[in-house]
Amino acid sequence: MAGGAEGKPKPLEFTPTWIVASICSVIIVISLLFERLLHRLGKRLMRSRKKPLYEALLRVKEELMVLGFISLLLTVFQGAMGRLCVRRSVMRHLLPCKPPPLDGAAQNAHFGDAVFTGLLGGARRLLAGGAISGDYCVNKGKVPVLSAEAIHQLHIFIFVLAVTHFILSAITVLLGVAQTRNWRHWESKIQTNNDSAPEKFKHIQEFTFIKDHFKGHRKRWRIFGWMRSFFKQFYGSVTEEDYRTMRLGFIMKHCTPNFNFYNYMIRALEVDFKKVVGVSWYLWAMLMIFLLLNVQGWYVYIWISTAPFLMLLVVGSKMEHIITELAYEVAQKHTAIQGDLVVAPSDDFFWFHRPKLVLLLIHVVLFQNAFEIAFFFWLLVSYGFRSCIMGNPAYSIARIVISIVSQLLCGYMTLPLYAIVSHMGSSFKKAIFDDNVTEGLVNWAERARRRTIISSKTTVNVSDPPVDEENDAAIQMTNTHAISSDEKGTRLT
Repeated sequence: MAGGAEGKPKPLEFTPTWIVASICSVIIVISLLFERLLHRLGKRLMRSRKKPLYEALLRVKEELMVLGFISLLLTVFQGAMGRLCVRRSVMRHLLPCKPPPLDGAAQNAHFGDAVFTGLLGGARRLLAGGAISGDYCVNKGKVPVLSAEAIHQLHIFIFVLAVTHFILSAITVLLGVAQTRNWRHWESKIQTNNDSAPEKFKHIQEFTFIKDHFKGHRKRWRIFGWMRSFFKQFYGSVTEEDYRTMRLGFIMKHCTPNFNFYNYMIRALEVDFKKVVGVSWYLWAMLMIFLLLNVQGWYVYIWISTAPFLMLLVVGSKMEHIITELAYEVAQKHTAIQGDLVVAPSDDFFWFHRPKLVLLLIHVVLFQNAFEIAFFFWLLVSYGFRSCIMGNPAYSIARIVISIVSQLLCGYMTLPLYAIVSHMGSSFKKAIFDDNVTEGLVNWAERARRRTIISSKTTVNVSDPPVDEENDAAIQMTNTHAISSDEKGTRLT
Protein backbone atom coordinates (compact mmCIF):
# COMPACT_ATOMS: atom_id res chain seq x y z
CA MET A 1 0.00 0.00 0.00
CA ALA A 2 2.86 2.32 0.80
CA GLY A 3 4.41 1.63 -2.60
CA GLY A 4 1.13 2.45 -4.31
CA ALA A 5 0.85 5.73 -2.42
CA GLU A 6 4.40 6.64 -3.41
CA GLY A 7 3.58 6.06 -7.10
CA LYS A 8 0.62 8.43 -7.18
CA PRO A 9 1.04 11.88 -8.79
CA LYS A 10 1.95 14.50 -6.21
CA PRO A 11 0.35 17.96 -6.07
CA LEU A 12 2.42 21.12 -6.27
CA GLU A 13 2.68 21.60 -2.51
CA PHE A 14 4.47 18.24 -2.17
CA THR A 15 6.81 18.74 -5.16
CA PRO A 16 10.46 19.76 -4.46
CA THR A 17 11.08 23.43 -5.16
CA TRP A 18 14.16 22.74 -7.28
CA ILE A 19 12.03 20.73 -9.72
CA VAL A 20 9.40 23.47 -9.99
CA ALA A 21 12.03 26.20 -10.46
CA SER A 22 13.98 24.16 -13.05
CA ILE A 23 10.96 23.35 -15.19
CA CYS A 24 9.67 26.93 -15.06
CA SER A 25 13.13 28.23 -15.98
CA VAL A 26 13.31 25.99 -19.06
CA ILE A 27 9.84 27.08 -20.21
CA ILE A 28 10.63 30.78 -19.68
CA VAL A 29 14.00 30.54 -21.49
CA ILE A 30 12.39 28.83 -24.50
CA SER A 31 9.61 31.44 -24.60
CA LEU A 32 12.09 34.35 -24.40
CA LEU A 33 14.30 32.87 -27.13
CA PHE A 34 11.26 32.53 -29.40
CA GLU A 35 10.18 36.10 -28.64
CA ARG A 36 13.67 37.48 -29.39
CA LEU A 37 13.77 35.48 -32.62
CA LEU A 38 10.53 37.09 -33.79
CA HIS A 39 11.83 40.51 -32.68
CA ARG A 40 15.07 40.16 -34.66
CA LEU A 41 13.18 38.90 -37.69
CA GLY A 42 10.92 41.96 -37.51
CA LYS A 43 13.89 44.34 -37.28
CA ARG A 44 15.53 42.66 -40.26
CA LEU A 45 12.35 43.00 -42.31
CA MET A 46 12.09 46.70 -41.42
CA ARG A 47 15.76 47.34 -42.34
CA SER A 48 15.22 45.66 -45.70
CA ARG A 49 12.08 47.80 -46.25
CA LYS A 50 9.74 44.79 -46.28
CA LYS A 51 6.90 46.50 -44.48
CA PRO A 52 4.14 44.16 -45.77
CA LEU A 53 6.09 41.12 -44.55
CA TYR A 54 6.66 42.86 -41.22
CA GLU A 55 2.92 43.42 -40.93
CA ALA A 56 2.41 39.73 -41.76
CA LEU A 57 4.76 38.90 -38.88
CA LEU A 58 2.65 41.09 -36.59
CA ARG A 59 -0.40 39.19 -37.81
CA VAL A 60 1.30 35.92 -36.83
CA LYS A 61 1.95 37.34 -33.35
CA GLU A 62 -1.73 38.19 -33.08
CA GLU A 63 -2.68 34.63 -34.02
CA LEU A 64 -0.26 33.29 -31.39
CA MET A 65 -1.93 35.53 -28.82
CA VAL A 66 -5.34 34.14 -29.81
CA LEU A 67 -3.99 30.61 -29.48
CA GLY A 68 -2.60 31.46 -26.06
CA PHE A 69 -5.98 32.80 -24.98
CA ILE A 70 -7.73 29.66 -26.27
CA SER A 71 -5.21 27.58 -24.33
CA LEU A 72 -5.90 29.61 -21.20
CA LEU A 73 -9.68 29.19 -21.56
CA LEU A 74 -9.38 25.43 -22.07
CA THR A 75 -7.19 25.16 -18.98
CA VAL A 76 -9.30 27.38 -16.74
CA PHE A 77 -12.64 25.81 -17.67
CA GLN A 78 -11.37 22.23 -17.73
CA GLY A 79 -12.76 21.50 -14.28
CA ALA A 80 -16.07 23.23 -15.00
CA MET A 81 -16.60 21.28 -18.23
CA GLY A 82 -15.70 18.06 -16.41
CA ARG A 83 -18.48 18.73 -13.91
CA LEU A 84 -21.01 19.54 -16.63
CA CYS A 85 -22.94 16.27 -16.77
CA VAL A 86 -25.44 14.99 -19.35
CA ARG A 87 -27.47 11.82 -19.83
CA ARG A 88 -25.75 8.88 -21.49
CA SER A 89 -28.27 8.90 -24.34
CA VAL A 90 -27.08 12.36 -25.43
CA MET A 91 -23.56 11.02 -26.02
CA ARG A 92 -24.75 8.33 -28.47
CA HIS A 93 -25.49 10.69 -31.37
CA LEU A 94 -23.11 12.12 -34.03
CA LEU A 95 -20.12 10.04 -32.89
CA PRO A 96 -16.89 9.89 -34.93
CA CYS A 97 -16.41 6.29 -33.72
CA LYS A 98 -18.58 3.51 -32.39
CA PRO A 99 -18.76 3.50 -28.58
CA PRO A 100 -16.03 1.19 -27.22
CA PRO A 101 -16.80 -1.70 -24.86
CA LEU A 102 -16.79 -0.92 -21.19
CA ASP A 103 -13.69 -3.01 -20.43
CA GLY A 104 -10.46 -1.09 -20.01
CA ALA A 105 -8.49 -3.36 -22.37
CA ALA A 106 -10.51 -2.23 -25.36
CA GLN A 107 -10.08 1.41 -24.38
CA ASN A 108 -6.31 0.97 -24.19
CA ALA A 109 -6.34 -0.78 -27.58
CA HIS A 110 -7.78 2.41 -29.04
CA PHE A 111 -4.42 4.06 -28.40
CA GLY A 112 -2.28 0.98 -28.98
CA ASP A 113 -1.30 1.98 -32.53
CA ALA A 114 -0.34 5.57 -31.70
CA VAL A 115 3.08 6.78 -32.81
CA PHE A 116 4.15 8.37 -29.53
CA THR A 117 2.63 5.98 -27.01
CA GLY A 118 4.81 7.24 -24.22
CA LEU A 119 3.78 10.83 -24.87
CA LEU A 120 0.11 9.93 -24.79
CA GLY A 121 0.58 7.87 -21.68
CA GLY A 122 2.25 10.81 -20.00
CA ALA A 123 -0.58 13.08 -21.06
CA ARG A 124 -3.11 10.69 -19.57
CA ARG A 125 -1.16 10.60 -16.34
CA LEU A 126 -0.98 14.39 -16.24
CA LEU A 127 -4.73 14.56 -16.81
CA ALA A 128 -5.52 11.85 -14.30
CA GLY A 129 -7.16 14.51 -12.19
CA GLY A 130 -9.95 14.53 -14.73
CA ALA A 131 -11.06 11.17 -13.32
CA ILE A 132 -12.34 13.06 -10.30
CA SER A 133 -14.73 15.00 -12.53
CA GLY A 134 -15.70 11.75 -14.23
CA ASP A 135 -16.52 10.16 -10.86
CA TYR A 136 -18.58 13.23 -10.02
CA CYS A 137 -20.84 12.59 -13.02
CA VAL A 138 -20.83 8.80 -12.59
CA ASN A 139 -22.13 9.17 -9.06
CA LYS A 140 -25.08 11.05 -10.57
CA GLY A 141 -25.66 8.33 -13.17
CA LYS A 142 -24.50 10.64 -15.98
CA VAL A 143 -21.35 11.30 -18.02
CA PRO A 144 -19.21 14.48 -18.39
CA VAL A 145 -19.89 16.49 -21.55
CA LEU A 146 -16.15 16.67 -22.29
CA SER A 147 -13.44 14.69 -20.53
CA ALA A 148 -10.08 16.09 -19.49
CA GLU A 149 -8.34 13.92 -22.07
CA ALA A 150 -10.64 15.18 -24.86
CA ILE A 151 -9.89 18.78 -23.84
CA HIS A 152 -6.17 18.04 -23.96
CA GLN A 153 -6.40 16.50 -27.45
CA LEU A 154 -8.55 19.39 -28.73
CA HIS A 155 -6.01 21.82 -27.29
CA ILE A 156 -3.18 20.16 -29.23
CA PHE A 157 -5.17 19.99 -32.48
CA ILE A 158 -6.05 23.71 -32.53
CA PHE A 159 -2.41 24.65 -31.99
CA VAL A 160 -1.18 22.22 -34.68
CA LEU A 161 -3.77 23.55 -37.14
CA ALA A 162 -2.76 27.20 -36.68
CA VAL A 163 0.97 26.44 -36.99
CA THR A 164 0.40 24.24 -40.05
CA HIS A 165 -1.68 26.95 -41.75
CA PHE A 166 1.05 29.54 -41.20
CA ILE A 167 3.87 27.28 -42.44
CA LEU A 168 1.99 26.07 -45.52
CA SER A 169 0.89 29.61 -46.43
CA ALA A 170 4.49 30.84 -46.21
CA ILE A 171 5.74 27.93 -48.32
CA THR A 172 3.03 28.53 -50.92
CA VAL A 173 3.88 32.23 -51.26
CA LEU A 174 7.61 31.42 -51.52
CA LEU A 175 6.88 28.90 -54.28
CA GLY A 176 4.75 31.46 -56.09
CA VAL A 177 7.48 34.12 -55.91
CA ALA A 178 10.05 31.56 -57.12
CA GLN A 179 7.84 30.83 -60.13
CA THR A 180 7.93 34.51 -61.10
CA ARG A 181 11.74 34.71 -61.32
CA ASN A 182 11.62 34.84 -65.11
CA TRP A 183 9.25 37.79 -64.97
CA ARG A 184 12.01 39.93 -63.45
CA HIS A 185 14.15 39.29 -66.54
CA TRP A 186 11.21 40.15 -68.80
CA GLU A 187 10.72 43.43 -66.91
CA SER A 188 14.43 44.29 -67.20
CA LYS A 189 14.35 43.54 -70.92
CA ILE A 190 11.37 45.84 -71.39
CA GLN A 191 12.96 48.62 -69.34
CA THR A 192 16.21 48.49 -71.37
CA ASN A 193 14.51 48.04 -74.74
CA ASN A 194 15.38 50.62 -77.41
CA ASP A 195 12.18 52.41 -78.42
CA SER A 196 13.83 54.56 -81.12
CA ALA A 197 12.86 52.17 -83.91
CA PRO A 198 9.84 53.29 -85.98
CA GLU A 199 6.56 51.65 -84.96
CA LYS A 200 4.98 49.52 -87.69
CA PHE A 201 1.34 48.92 -88.47
CA LYS A 202 0.16 45.37 -87.78
CA HIS A 203 -3.19 43.71 -88.06
CA ILE A 204 -4.74 42.53 -84.80
CA GLN A 205 -4.59 38.88 -85.86
CA GLU A 206 -0.81 39.11 -86.42
CA PHE A 207 0.06 39.67 -82.76
CA THR A 208 1.39 36.65 -80.90
CA PHE A 209 -0.87 37.32 -77.92
CA ILE A 210 -3.95 37.09 -80.17
CA LYS A 211 -2.66 33.98 -81.94
CA ASP A 212 -2.07 32.20 -78.61
CA HIS A 213 -5.45 33.02 -77.05
CA PHE A 214 -7.88 33.55 -79.91
CA LYS A 215 -8.46 30.95 -82.61
CA GLY A 216 -11.33 32.43 -84.56
CA HIS A 217 -14.63 34.29 -84.35
CA ARG A 218 -17.04 31.40 -83.96
CA LYS A 219 -19.43 31.61 -81.02
CA ARG A 220 -18.52 28.13 -79.90
CA TRP A 221 -14.94 29.33 -79.36
CA ARG A 222 -16.02 30.54 -75.92
CA ILE A 223 -16.67 26.92 -74.87
CA PHE A 224 -13.35 25.77 -76.29
CA GLY A 225 -11.76 28.77 -74.60
CA TRP A 226 -12.81 27.47 -71.19
CA MET A 227 -11.48 24.02 -71.99
CA ARG A 228 -8.20 25.45 -73.22
CA SER A 229 -7.93 27.65 -70.13
CA PHE A 230 -8.41 24.60 -67.89
CA PHE A 231 -5.51 22.70 -69.46
CA LYS A 232 -3.24 25.69 -70.03
CA GLN A 233 -2.94 26.38 -66.29
CA PHE A 234 -0.81 23.22 -66.03
CA TYR A 235 1.80 24.30 -68.60
CA GLY A 236 3.14 27.71 -69.54
CA SER A 237 0.37 29.54 -67.73
CA VAL A 238 2.00 32.97 -68.29
CA THR A 239 4.27 33.50 -71.31
CA GLU A 240 6.51 36.46 -72.01
CA GLU A 241 4.01 37.81 -74.53
CA ASP A 242 1.23 37.53 -71.93
CA TYR A 243 3.33 39.44 -69.42
CA ARG A 244 4.20 42.18 -71.91
CA THR A 245 0.61 42.65 -73.04
CA MET A 246 -0.98 42.69 -69.58
CA ARG A 247 1.79 44.92 -68.24
CA LEU A 248 1.21 47.43 -71.05
CA GLY A 249 -2.55 47.34 -70.52
CA PHE A 250 -2.13 48.13 -66.82
CA ILE A 251 0.41 50.90 -67.44
CA MET A 252 -1.64 52.60 -70.17
CA LYS A 253 -4.63 52.71 -67.81
CA HIS A 254 -2.95 53.73 -64.56
CA CYS A 255 0.75 54.69 -64.81
CA THR A 256 3.63 56.09 -66.83
CA PRO A 257 5.52 54.00 -69.43
CA ASN A 258 8.66 53.62 -67.29
CA PHE A 259 6.72 52.11 -64.37
CA ASN A 260 8.28 48.93 -62.88
CA PHE A 261 5.32 46.59 -63.01
CA TYR A 262 7.21 43.61 -61.56
CA ASN A 263 8.17 45.40 -58.34
CA TYR A 264 4.60 46.62 -57.92
CA MET A 265 3.29 43.10 -58.44
CA ILE A 266 5.64 41.63 -55.80
CA ARG A 267 4.74 44.39 -53.30
CA ALA A 268 1.05 43.66 -53.84
CA LEU A 269 1.70 39.94 -53.36
CA GLU A 270 3.45 40.65 -50.05
CA VAL A 271 0.44 42.67 -48.90
CA ASP A 272 -1.86 39.80 -49.87
CA PHE A 273 0.34 37.40 -47.90
CA LYS A 274 -0.49 39.39 -44.75
CA LYS A 275 -4.17 38.60 -45.36
CA VAL A 276 -3.65 34.94 -46.29
CA VAL A 277 -1.44 34.04 -43.32
CA GLY A 278 -4.10 35.01 -40.75
CA VAL A 279 -6.95 32.84 -39.48
CA SER A 280 -10.06 34.99 -39.94
CA TRP A 281 -13.39 34.50 -38.18
CA TYR A 282 -14.96 32.70 -41.14
CA LEU A 283 -12.10 30.18 -41.11
CA TRP A 284 -12.73 29.46 -37.42
CA ALA A 285 -16.42 29.00 -38.33
CA MET A 286 -15.43 26.53 -41.05
CA LEU A 287 -13.32 24.65 -38.50
CA MET A 288 -16.33 24.29 -36.20
CA ILE A 289 -18.43 22.98 -39.11
CA PHE A 290 -15.73 20.45 -40.05
CA LEU A 291 -15.53 19.17 -36.47
CA LEU A 292 -19.34 18.95 -36.29
CA LEU A 293 -19.61 16.87 -39.47
CA ASN A 294 -16.90 14.36 -38.51
CA VAL A 295 -19.46 11.59 -38.01
CA GLN A 296 -18.83 7.92 -38.63
CA GLY A 297 -20.18 6.78 -41.98
CA TRP A 298 -20.58 10.26 -43.45
CA TYR A 299 -17.06 10.37 -44.99
CA VAL A 300 -17.16 14.16 -44.89
CA TYR A 301 -13.37 14.50 -44.91
CA ILE A 302 -13.21 12.99 -48.39
CA TRP A 303 -15.25 15.94 -49.64
CA ILE A 304 -13.29 18.39 -47.49
CA SER A 305 -10.05 17.32 -49.17
CA THR A 306 -11.59 17.18 -52.66
CA ALA A 307 -13.40 20.54 -52.49
CA PRO A 308 -10.28 22.77 -52.27
CA PHE A 309 -8.65 20.81 -55.10
CA LEU A 310 -11.65 21.36 -57.38
CA MET A 311 -11.96 24.98 -56.26
CA LEU A 312 -8.30 25.54 -57.09
CA LEU A 313 -8.78 24.14 -60.59
CA VAL A 314 -11.78 26.41 -61.13
CA VAL A 315 -9.86 29.48 -59.91
CA GLY A 316 -6.89 28.67 -62.16
CA SER A 317 -9.18 28.15 -65.15
CA LYS A 318 -10.88 31.47 -64.44
CA MET A 319 -7.55 33.31 -64.29
CA GLU A 320 -6.51 31.81 -67.62
CA HIS A 321 -9.90 32.58 -69.11
CA ILE A 322 -9.56 36.23 -68.14
CA ILE A 323 -6.41 36.39 -70.28
CA THR A 324 -8.40 34.78 -73.10
CA GLU A 325 -11.20 37.32 -72.65
CA LEU A 326 -8.68 40.16 -72.91
CA ALA A 327 -7.54 38.77 -76.24
CA TYR A 328 -11.12 38.13 -77.39
CA GLU A 329 -12.15 41.74 -76.78
CA VAL A 330 -9.24 43.14 -78.78
CA ALA A 331 -9.56 40.57 -81.59
CA GLN A 332 -13.13 41.63 -82.35
CA LYS A 333 -11.93 45.02 -83.65
CA HIS A 334 -10.56 43.58 -86.94
CA THR A 335 -8.28 46.58 -87.39
CA ALA A 336 -4.62 47.35 -87.87
CA ILE A 337 -2.83 49.28 -85.12
CA GLN A 338 0.50 51.04 -84.85
CA GLY A 339 2.92 49.93 -82.12
CA ASP A 340 2.19 47.41 -79.36
CA LEU A 341 -1.08 45.69 -78.57
CA VAL A 342 -2.99 47.28 -75.68
CA VAL A 343 -5.68 45.42 -73.74
CA ALA A 344 -8.33 47.05 -71.55
CA PRO A 345 -8.40 45.81 -67.91
CA SER A 346 -11.85 45.74 -66.33
CA ASP A 347 -13.64 44.36 -63.28
CA ASP A 348 -16.22 42.83 -65.62
CA PHE A 349 -13.87 39.90 -66.25
CA PHE A 350 -14.02 38.77 -62.60
CA TRP A 351 -16.74 36.96 -60.67
CA PHE A 352 -19.35 39.44 -59.42
CA HIS A 353 -17.03 42.22 -60.67
CA ARG A 354 -14.84 41.70 -57.59
CA PRO A 355 -11.14 40.83 -58.17
CA LYS A 356 -10.68 40.50 -54.37
CA LEU A 357 -12.95 37.45 -54.39
CA VAL A 358 -10.14 35.41 -55.94
CA LEU A 359 -7.88 36.09 -52.95
CA LEU A 360 -10.67 35.04 -50.60
CA LEU A 361 -11.06 31.72 -52.41
CA ILE A 362 -7.30 31.11 -52.29
CA HIS A 363 -7.36 31.90 -48.55
CA VAL A 364 -10.12 29.33 -48.00
CA VAL A 365 -8.29 26.72 -50.09
CA LEU A 366 -5.06 27.14 -48.14
CA PHE A 367 -6.88 26.82 -44.82
CA GLN A 368 -8.76 23.71 -45.94
CA ASN A 369 -5.50 22.10 -47.05
CA ALA A 370 -3.86 23.05 -43.76
CA PHE A 371 -6.82 21.58 -41.87
CA GLU A 372 -6.63 18.30 -43.78
CA ILE A 373 -2.86 17.92 -43.37
CA ALA A 374 -2.87 18.96 -39.70
CA PHE A 375 -5.83 16.70 -38.95
CA PHE A 376 -4.15 13.70 -40.58
CA PHE A 377 -0.86 14.02 -38.70
CA TRP A 378 -2.64 14.85 -35.43
CA LEU A 379 -4.66 11.64 -35.71
CA LEU A 380 -1.58 9.69 -36.75
CA VAL A 381 0.39 10.83 -33.71
CA SER A 382 -2.46 10.75 -31.20
CA TYR A 383 -4.48 7.67 -32.19
CA GLY A 384 -2.55 5.76 -34.82
CA PHE A 385 -3.04 4.98 -38.48
CA ARG A 386 -5.58 2.17 -37.96
CA SER A 387 -7.72 3.91 -35.38
CA CYS A 388 -11.45 4.22 -35.99
CA ILE A 389 -11.34 8.02 -36.07
CA MET A 390 -8.76 7.89 -38.88
CA GLY A 391 -11.25 6.02 -41.03
CA ASN A 392 -10.55 3.77 -44.00
CA PRO A 393 -6.75 3.63 -44.62
CA ALA A 394 -7.24 4.00 -48.39
CA TYR A 395 -9.39 7.11 -47.87
CA SER A 396 -6.83 8.55 -45.46
CA ILE A 397 -3.98 8.14 -47.95
CA ALA A 398 -6.11 9.60 -50.76
CA ARG A 399 -6.98 12.63 -48.60
CA ILE A 400 -3.41 13.47 -47.70
CA VAL A 401 -2.21 13.00 -51.31
CA ILE A 402 -4.96 15.28 -52.66
CA SER A 403 -4.11 17.94 -50.05
CA ILE A 404 -0.40 17.89 -50.88
CA VAL A 405 -1.10 18.06 -54.63
CA SER A 406 -3.47 21.00 -54.03
CA GLN A 407 -0.81 22.81 -52.03
CA LEU A 408 1.81 22.38 -54.76
CA LEU A 409 -0.68 23.33 -57.46
CA CYS A 410 -1.55 26.51 -55.59
CA GLY A 411 2.10 27.51 -55.17
CA TYR A 412 3.39 26.67 -58.64
CA MET A 413 0.40 27.53 -60.83
CA THR A 414 -2.56 29.33 -59.25
CA LEU A 415 -0.67 31.90 -57.17
CA PRO A 416 1.58 33.13 -60.05
CA LEU A 417 -1.55 33.48 -62.20
CA TYR A 418 -3.27 35.45 -59.47
CA ALA A 419 -0.20 37.65 -58.99
CA ILE A 420 -0.56 39.16 -62.47
CA VAL A 421 -4.20 38.60 -63.50
CA SER A 422 -5.56 40.20 -60.30
CA HIS A 423 -4.25 43.55 -61.64
CA MET A 424 -6.42 43.32 -64.74
CA GLY A 425 -9.31 45.00 -62.94
CA SER A 426 -10.55 48.56 -63.24
CA SER A 427 -8.57 49.82 -60.22
CA PHE A 428 -5.06 49.56 -58.83
CA LYS A 429 -3.88 48.61 -55.35
CA LYS A 430 -2.24 50.92 -52.85
CA ALA A 431 1.00 48.94 -53.30
CA ILE A 432 1.47 51.00 -56.48
CA PHE A 433 3.10 53.60 -54.21
CA ASP A 434 6.36 52.75 -52.47
CA ASP A 435 6.71 53.05 -48.69
CA ASN A 436 8.00 56.64 -48.75
CA VAL A 437 5.15 57.94 -50.90
CA THR A 438 2.58 55.98 -48.88
CA GLU A 439 3.93 57.41 -45.63
CA GLY A 440 3.87 60.91 -47.11
CA LEU A 441 0.24 60.50 -48.19
CA VAL A 442 -0.76 59.21 -44.77
CA ASN A 443 0.98 62.12 -43.02
CA TRP A 444 -0.61 64.62 -45.40
CA ALA A 445 -4.07 63.14 -44.79
CA GLU A 446 -3.50 63.19 -41.03
CA ARG A 447 -2.46 66.86 -41.08
CA ALA A 448 -5.47 67.74 -43.22
CA ARG A 449 -7.77 65.92 -40.80
CA ARG A 450 -6.30 67.75 -37.82
CA ARG A 451 -6.69 71.11 -39.56
CA THR A 452 -10.34 70.32 -40.29
CA ILE A 453 -10.99 69.43 -36.64
CA ILE A 454 -9.24 72.57 -35.38
CA SER A 455 -11.07 74.83 -37.83
CA SER A 456 -14.42 73.35 -36.87
CA LYS A 457 -13.80 74.04 -33.17
CA THR A 458 -12.42 77.56 -33.62
CA THR A 459 -14.69 80.54 -34.17
CA VAL A 460 -11.91 82.97 -35.05
CA ASN A 461 -9.45 82.90 -37.93
CA VAL A 462 -6.23 81.13 -36.96
CA SER A 463 -3.16 80.98 -39.14
CA ASP A 464 -2.14 77.54 -40.40
CA PRO A 465 0.75 75.80 -38.62
CA PRO A 466 4.12 75.85 -40.36
CA VAL A 467 4.68 73.09 -42.89
CA ASP A 468 7.94 71.74 -44.28
CA GLU A 469 8.12 73.16 -47.80
CA GLU A 470 10.09 70.26 -49.31
CA ASN A 471 7.76 67.58 -47.95
CA ASP A 472 4.71 69.66 -48.85
CA ALA A 473 5.93 70.01 -52.43
CA ALA A 474 6.45 66.25 -52.70
CA ILE A 475 2.99 65.63 -51.29
CA GLN A 476 1.44 68.07 -53.74
CA MET A 477 3.11 66.36 -56.68
CA THR A 478 1.79 62.98 -55.48
CA ASN A 479 -1.65 64.44 -54.93
CA THR A 480 -1.64 65.93 -58.43
CA HIS A 481 -0.78 62.52 -59.87
CA ALA A 482 -3.60 60.92 -57.86
CA ILE A 483 -6.07 63.53 -59.13
CA SER A 484 -5.02 62.95 -62.71
CA SER A 485 -5.59 59.23 -62.18
CA ASP A 486 -9.08 59.93 -60.89
CA GLU A 487 -9.79 61.95 -64.00
CA LYS A 488 -8.99 58.88 -66.06
CA GLY A 489 -11.67 56.97 -64.24
CA THR A 490 -9.50 54.99 -61.81
CA ARG A 491 -9.88 54.56 -58.10
CA LEU A 492 -7.57 53.46 -55.32
CA THR A 493 -8.40 50.18 -53.60
